[in-house]
Amino acid sequence: MTKFDDHPTVKRLRELGNSQENLSSPLDPDWLRSMCLNLGVDDVGFVSIDQPEIADQRADILQTFPQTKTLISFVCRMNRDNVRNPARSVANVEFHHTGEEINIIARKIVRELELRGIRAINPAMGFPMEAQDYLNKKAWVISHKPIAVAAGLGHMGIHRNVIHPKFGNFILLGTVLMDIQVTDYNQPIDYNPCVECKLCVAACPVGAIGADGSFNFSACYTHNYREFLGGFTDWAKNIAESKTAKDYERKVGEADSATMWQSLSFGANYKAAYCLAACPAGEDVMAPFLRNRKEFIQDVVKPLQDKVETVYVIPGSDAETHVTKRFPHKQVKQVRNSLMPISIEGFKFGLPLVFQPNQAKLLNATYQFLFTGDEISQFTVVISNQFCEILDGLVGRADLVVRADSKTWVGFLRKERNIILAILTGKIRVKGDIRLLLKFAKCFLA
Repeated sequence: MTKFDDHPTVKRLRELGNSQENLSSPLDPDWLRSMCLNLGVDDVGFVSIDQPEIADQRADILQTFPQTKTLISFVCRMNRDNVRNPARSVANVEFHHTGEEINIIARKIVRELELRGIRAINPAMGFPMEAQDYLNKKAWVISHKPIAVAAGLGHMGIHRNVIHPKFGNFILLGTVLMDIQVTDYNQPIDYNPCVECKLCVAACPVGAIGADGSFNFSACYTHNYREFLGGFTDWAKNIAESKTAKDYERKVGEADSATMWQSLSFGANYKAAYCLAACPAGEDVMAPFLRNRKEFIQDVVKPLQDKVETVYVIPGSDAETHVTKRFPHKQVKQVRNSLMPISIEGFKFGLPLVFQPNQAKLLNATYQFLFTGDEISQFTVVISNQFCEILDGLVGRADLVVRADSKTWVGFLRKERNIILAILTGKIRVKGDIRLLLKFAKCFLA
């Protein structure tokens, strides 16, 4: 057997060692930008791992790739009229193909860097994600939006999408992490391309976007992402619970069976994404809106509003109230809440996501939670002026204190445990007006 020092590969690399270029030297941003553009991106920017704009993302980035020194953020354009089309198959072909393009280009960028001895990785544009974590914390490896903002590729509009100053929100985002610095980094642009026209507010079938800039995550997630993870889980449960084929048809229906089959075969369809379709922002996009706003609304927004379609809502949610009142011609279909936590960590993380502002109109209260058992945790929930704030620890004077065994509480949330029995056995103890607990549940779709 050949000794390690005598192995041909070892000898060859040691001979080349002294002649190899210094790979620690920062890269020229013009060269890097040119490379990315040649590989197919439409715009690109570079962010230092130490830039303050991504400070809240730093831990996640370094957990994904500890060697990260620079982030390459880039965009690829989508064809606007495809996304605007009321036929969701047309719009989703554009989403899917542009997403595939992002992943292919990111992989090519990493390959080019690797050939130059630079370590790099390209997290997925969207899926696949760390899907097993979606009920406890964010499942995506990298948050592309704040990185794109830091890279000067736009700012977030009130619809929570990045708006590029030239291409508008008709873009998808990609990110590459690499272990080498760049001699000059980009900075956020000094204005927001969002013109706050509120057309995204008008177009959204579930009222997820508030005119005041608020956002109802669960409303958007339940409808727009119906064919994604949460909707699939609900569909699978309906299959398991159905006693006969007729029972299944009553629970699900032929139309939903067809769309779920399609999502599993060809990729999940977004049910709406009308916020993107209606947005007129961006230099390349705005001319028709500036020329004739009424005509733009009639041509782009009205077909989405007038479309006869099924809208998926959680019973008692703000979304159900909105669609019933605002779009009576659309069919409301009640579905179960697919954002049910599986842990106390998930319960705390998910509270702002499932909060229903309109259900909290008359509620101003402070709740303190103390959990024991498998998960030990203490935090405070303040509901005031239709706003929810989560604070670590026991803060202020509580109107209601809940002490609970963590496993029992999660079982109660998932409707697997009886809260009355849990209170009688001391697994859950409540101090204060217990009616506040019922009001709490109404605000969080529990």
